[in-house]
Amino acid sequence: MTFPFPNSTFSLAMRRIRIARVTAVIALACLAANTLPAQQPQVHYDHAGTMSPGAIGRGQLRRGGPLRGYVQPVEIKAPQGALISLAMDGQFDAGDGSPRLVGMFVAPVYRLKITNIPLHAGQEVFPTVEVIDRLYAPRGKETRFPIPIDLTQEELEMALDGKFVTRVIYVEDTDTALPVAQDPDEQHWLEVRGSEDPLAEADKLGRPVAILRLGGRLPGADGPNQEFLFGSPPWMPLAPPPEFIETTANANVLPQRR
Repeated sequence: MTFPFPNSTFSLAMRRIRIARVTAVIALACLAANTLPAQQPQVHYDHAGTMSPGAIGRGQLRRGGPLRGYVQPVEIKAPQGALISLAMDGQFDAGDGSPRLVGMFVAPVYRLKITNIPLHAGQEVFPTVEVIDRLYAPRGKETRFPIPIDLTQEELEMALDGKFVTRVIYVEDTDTALPVAQDPDEQHWLEVRGSEDPLAEADKLGRPVAILRLGGRLPGADGPNQEFLFGSPPWMPLAPPPEFIETTANANVLPQRR
């Protein structure tokens, strides 16, 4: 399991472990440009869910490949009305509504602040996002295929109740993915038992690309310090992709008889 505190003594009942998949459409875009052989299993032999935040991403960089310096688009969603803030220069920004599209680097740990949570006015949750791999979207269309980070009302409330939530986001393996249509705005997830490692389980189903952790830590009385913010790693706001414009809307309209 992946927890904010590897040596935590909290009971398993206080934790929720989930793995969430990126839709097959993104998997196709990603795997088509992947230079690894199709038969090569994606196994994190040196990685485990008990590793501290940031350790898995740093291990990925040591393995090499086109990861270091790449800005990976990430789309963060929260319940309607909630505000999503990211840390910059040692403090959180003013926050913005859902969704927020930002560029993150592989390996750093990004601390978020979620406020204005429906039914919980005045309360805050401080999740972390760790990007551990990148997607391989078609050139020029990277923002159309971001890594989705969904902060659900249920999981935010679990964090407010003092529980731990860990979600591993992975890209589906096109050889094993179910050939059914999926709602691109809905992130499917699978609950993992407390005795199982969510990273290992995600590896069996595809290629893990990010880890979301909620619950456990709060800033001190003097506010968030650099340790709490993991050094405020750099990120950049990204413009949402332009809407698809249907230029052939009337292409199938039969001509009227004169």
